[in-house]
Formats: sequence, C-alpha cells, structure tokens
Amino acid sequence: MRKATFFVSLLLNLFTVVRMYAQSSLPLPSSSSQPLSSPSISSTPVYPQTKAYLSFIIPWVTVQGNATTPEFKKATTIGFPFGILVLYSATFGFSFEITPSIMYQHQTAKSPASKNSNVLFDPGPMFRFHHGWTFIPRLAFETGGRYGVTPVLNKTVFRTKALNYFVAVSTPMRAGNSEPTSIGANLQIGFVFN
Repeated sequence: MRKATFFVSLLLNLFTVVRMYAQSSLPLPSSSSQPLSSPSISSTPVYPQTKAYLSFIIPWVTVQGNATTPEFKKATTIGFPFGILVLYSATFGFSFEITPSIMYQHQTAKSPASKNSNVLFDPGPMFRFHHGWTFIPRLAFETGGRYGVTPVLNKTVFRTKALNYFVAVSTPMRAGNSEPTSIGANLQIGFVFN
C-alpha cells in the first residue's frame, strides 16, 4: 500500500511540474507576424515541435532479490522502443514511448524458443541540455504486471538533415506482480526523425 501511495504521489507531482513548466515556456503569438505569402526564414526553431523515433534496447543485467541475471546467459531479450517526442522548448519536452520486447530462451535439450515477452508503456518529461544530452525520468507500466521508474541518460551522437542518431543508458527499477523489486541496466540505440 505504501508503494502504491508513493507512486501515485510521484505521478501527481511529476505531471503538475510538467504542466506548469510547459505552460510557462510556450511563446505567446506575436501580433506583428509576417503575411502567409512571405514565409520567414529563421535559424531559430519554432516550438512546440513533434517528432517520432525508433530504436532497439538490450538489457545488460538485472538484479532481483538475491539473483543477478546477466543478458545472454539463459535468455536474450531485445526491445523495440518507438515513440513520440513533444518538444516545448530547447530545454524541455515530453516523451511517450511504447516498447514491445522479444525473448529468445537458450534451451539445452530442445530447440531454442522465442516469444513476445512484454509490452512497456513509459512516458516521461525530457530535460534537454547542451551538446545533445537529455535526461528522461520515465514512469513504467508493463503488461506483465510490473510498474516503476526508468531514469534514462540520452546522448545525440550524430546529426543529419533527416535523422538524429542517439545512444542511451537506463536503469529500470520495477516492483509489483508479487515479485521482488528489481533494478537493471540497459543500452538503447536509435534515431529521431527530423
């Protein structure tokens, strides 16, 4: 019960801060705008912006209770996160992400088996910094019954006109579904459509 109360209060505080920040950072429309027939060419981006992204994610290790499970030992899991980014300013945005995962189990006596193991919905605010760094504290809701938070540190490593390539590391923390609390480490690689 205390965990549920903590997560509900965390969720309410997070969305209150996001709403207040988003409302205060949007520019007001100017009354002296240029006519539609002569579009202005400006190097400063106009906000809000909406972008989409695709990626893949591999868990390195998961610690749950007294057990430590490294990736590739008994099974290999790969997730395919995709989502929408709503950028309110050069320093703040919001990310809506969905991650279906596939697990490939290494079996010794039988042939290997693969299955869709989980779908994760993890929205979160984006705190954007200089040189392509972004911090995203995500909430996490899994179809397998687990919930928690996933702090993500993201770095844009290469930019083109059409795509921005990024690398991210995350530490998912999960509880629920009558299982011990877990913490892990993940590597995510992907690209954002410009």
